[in-house]
Amino acid sequence: MEPRAARGSLAGLLGIWGATRAALLLCVLKVVVFPGPDVTSDVSVIYRGWYDVLVTGTFPQDDVTWQYPPAAALAVLSPAVLPFLGYATAFFVLALAADAAALALLLRGARGTGRSRRGAWLWVAGVPLLGPTVYARYDVMVTAVAVAALLAAGRHPRAAGALMAFGALLKVWPALLLLAVRRRAAWASAAVTGVVVAGLFAVLMPGAFAFLGFQRDRGTEVESLGSLVFHVARHHGWDGEVLLNYGSVEFLGPYVSWVSTGALFLTGAALAWLVLWRLLATRFAPHTAADAAFTAVLLFTVTSRVISPQYMVWLVGTAAVCLCFRESRMGLPAALVLAACPVTVLEFPVWFGHVVASDALGITLLTIRNGLLVAASLLAARALWCATVPGRREIPTAPGPSRPERTPVSS
Repeated sequence: MEPRAARGSLAGLLGIWGATRAALLLCVLKVVVFPGPDVTSDVSVIYRGWYDVLVTGTFPQDDVTWQYPPAAALAVLSPAVLPFLGYATAFFVLALAADAAALALLLRGARGTGRSRRGAWLWVAGVPLLGPTVYARYDVMVTAVAVAALLAAGRHPRAAGALMAFGALLKVWPALLLLAVRRRAAWASAAVTGVVVAGLFAVLMPGAFAFLGFQRDRGTEVESLGSLVFHVARHHGWDGEVLLNYGSVEFLGPYVSWVSTGALFLTGAALAWLVLWRLLATRFAPHTAADAAFTAVLLFTVTSRVISPQYMVWLVGTAAVCLCFRESRMGLPAALVLAACPVTVLEFPVWFGHVVASDALGITLLTIRNGLLVAASLLAARALWCATVPGRREIPTAPGPSRPERTPVSS
């Protein structure tokens, strides 16, 4: 009976995945018109424009909207592998393939004692709740790499390290996953991979690191946590403005630099906390690496001066890896992230005009979405600390008085 029930459950999961992904494809191919602004223009206009530059063997050095590490060029150039399709259509098909690859990895990660398909179910449910934006950005491709890296961390540390480094060269944030692994082999592999891949791009394609100079003058993006200050301030005489700046809609004007600096400070504080956790943690289980990675990505996302809708794909993917382990402490934070997904699609693209206008509906949506992410971050950080740092039941301000022997379990 149990094997038959398991097969039925798998068939249902795959059926839901197929139906929801067909719906996403219909939306990005514009067979079905999704409400709100056109989310596919990034692919058909911006990515395509970058593609035309990249195929000449150089990066778009004069385009301030190019703010990505050098390996991002591979994602933008990837539609070339499907020359029989138009650029945008090929990109959407490859996004679908990355989605399928992530699901396959999560199903594989669910096998064995102490494992669960909860992670696969979270991925199947979370991605469509974010709407067609998922397939209209390359973040789903990066997330598939991150999922592979985390699932490999226990048994294949060198492969995990290489994947984390490659992911970081695609979109920076997978570098946070390295904080979650203990094996020196993973760190060494990441260092070698990062140096080799970055070196090849630097030698072969001019402008590989021009993106580093394009972040300095950014404002505060209208969907970020800090933006709530200005959404409210607009109703009390603040005379700044909302403009398309550096590829996103941002607040510009008085005191924006203060809030942006505050966001950078919070990101630094989050990083310092993660380093402190890494130094004090002594209790490691097979799920610890995934739990720590999810917590790190949550903290990085919440404190960022930009919280674009596609960032939620990172959180869904890393949360899904956590839930592959029955003993993971991240069930509630993962549920909060899942709850934030439909709110995210409402604030962008469905009612993005209300967000830009800073009206009651827009502010309410942002407050709910960002509030859910803040709550998930704090709960995840507390759960990680309590599960791995000895001597305290709550997050302390100083190390606990004693340390038990290290548990010889890989993570």
